[in-house]
Amino acid sequence: MTSRAKPAICLMLGWVALLWLLEGVDVATGGSLDTFGIQPREPAELVDVVPAAFLHFGFGHLAANTLPLLLLGFLAALRSGVHRLLAVVLLIILASGLGVWFTAAPDSNTAGASGVVFGLFGYLLVRGFIERKLLDIGIGLAVGVLYGSILWGALPTDSGISWQGHLFGLIGGVLAAFAFRERPRSALTGAGVGPVT
Repeated sequence: MTSRAKPAICLMLGWVALLWLLEGVDVATGGSLDTFGIQPREPAELVDVVPAAFLHFGFGHLAANTLPLLLLGFLAALRSGVHRLLAVVLLIILASGLGVWFTAAPDSNTAGASGVVFGLFGYLLVRGFIERKLLDIGIGLAVGVLYGSILWGALPTDSGISWQGHLFGLIGGVLAAFAFRERPRSALTGAGVGPVT
């Protein structure tokens, strides 16, 4: 696990630095990157599903996502490894973005890393139970205690917040915990028995 700490830290610091750089460019150019947000049910907007997760509507929006993204992303990378985390995040981004594209209010524009935050929360929350690892169950419970209140953000309680992105990000994180779980090696693996053809 300690061998994963440095890559996990580097990945998350680099990721957050990229988000702040992009927001700096957006502000400096009068919001020119905001056009890469997701506008629902427009076929041409499907290409914005991924970039929208890296853009924000102002530094306040970005600041609200920075600490949970750093912490949850670091924990996920530390326990899963950087390569598996990247696959997990891609699934979360697609689930969150496509969920927004299908269900968001007409004429809305959605962007931000909060779908990823909700997805990582869901991933860490259930991963230990799926893989039956005591340490990861403990991490999931701690994450639940620390960030459990964010679940209100997955409900349609505030018209100014993309609860759709949050909800589908959360679902994507849970799906990722199943899709990318560590599978135990077969009893035949490594026992000198070749594949059956």
